[in-house]
Amino acid sequence: MIDPALVRDHLDEVEAKLAERATNLQVELAAVKELDAKRLAIIPALENARRLRKELGANIARAKKTGESSDDLLKQGQIFSDQVKQQEAALDAVEQDRRKLLLRLPNLPHSSVPRGDDEKANQEVSRWGKLPSFDFTPKAHWDLGPDLGVLDFERASKMSGARFAVLVGAGAKLNRALINFMLALHTKEHGYTEIAPPFLVNDQALVGTGNLPKFEADLFKMAGDSNLYLVPTAEVPLANLHREEIIDGRRLPLSYVAYTPCFRREAGSYGKDVRGLIRQHQFEKVELFKFTTPEQSYNEHEKLTRHAEIVLEKLGLPYRRVILSAGDMGFAAAKTYDLEVWLPGQDTYREISSCSNTEAFQSRRADIKFRPDGTGKAELAHTLNGSGLAVGRTLIAVLENGQQRDGSVVVPEALRPFMDNQEVIEPPR
Repeated sequence: MIDPALVRDHLDEVEAKLAERATNLQVELAAVKELDAKRLAIIPALENARRLRKELGANIARAKKTGESSDDLLKQGQIFSDQVKQQEAALDAVEQDRRKLLLRLPNLPHSSVPRGDDEKANQEVSRWGKLPSFDFTPKAHWDLGPDLGVLDFERASKMSGARFAVLVGAGAKLNRALINFMLALHTKEHGYTEIAPPFLVNDQALVGTGNLPKFEADLFKMAGDSNLYLVPTAEVPLANLHREEIIDGRRLPLSYVAYTPCFRREAGSYGKDVRGLIRQHQFEKVELFKFTTPEQSYNEHEKLTRHAEIVLEKLGLPYRRVILSAGDMGFAAAKTYDLEVWLPGQDTYREISSCSNTEAFQSRRADIKFRPDGTGKAELAHTLNGSGLAVGRTLIAVLENGQQRDGSVVVPEALRPFMDNQEVIEPPR
């Protein structure tokens, strides 16, 4: 959530920064301005009623001390007490309405984020790896996988519908190997603490990360009167690890990694990336997450992004780093790098990780603070997240980049210890 004081005192600046996101928020901002005016109108009346009640209380005390009748004073005091309650209720209603509106406003873009309405304004930062060359026409994974016997979309469709897949044999083994490889890399080499979180979270956890209230249509909610949802990403449980806590600042940064399945309705994306594993209702990720001080956060953002890049480099997968424009960033992000892996079967780069600094946006919603030296005034922590990596998309990249003329796929050397030293996935004979 954007700092309410910033919205109240510098609304024009906030409006200008939000305009960089190419999102029309005039209605919401006008409503916030109207509620601020109501708040300013209520506060003087409330403070006056409280002052009069306090003065009257002193008069009642003096009357009782001197033995004078205080009946009339008590009646008048009740009137002031009722006025205070009414004004407090009115102020609370305004504050609640204002918070609901603020929860629907996206984060403000960092000053280093390119301006632009959509992905066309994204800027390439760097590239790594030599693009593979083939003496045959490389297949896309939606053909290569079934031909290898490792992907089955038809049977998945029968049991679950569109946007699901079954991994078979070496495909399932490769998927598991990727998860174990990523977790081992991030814990042993990069120093992250592994977390095994719940795969169901409550609505307040999703409010904390910015998924609710605005993006409820993208979530799978449990049936009945439950307020539990399937996680859309491990970012949600990781962000809520320290919800409503004050962290000892001397422990920061805190770095966590978690594997989870992820569940998304992909509302509004129908007709987009419909083939293969690119956009599924159920997929898997290894997620990186950090809690930092404001001073650390942008340096840690670079580190987190680099840790995701190293996964691709160890697997020998060509990729590029892109900084997203303000209009293409996610709701909670102040700055985002996308890592895009090369997919020769599709002759394009595809996003495989988004690494974002949300600054204090999530911690303000989830009430996550720290004390810089373990003592003193508590401040809002900064939170960062990134895929390290999306497992299904990494599997796609391994298949497409490692394919051979005979239909086999070479397993990257870094994965072989997690694949029982298997070097090649052979097609069925």
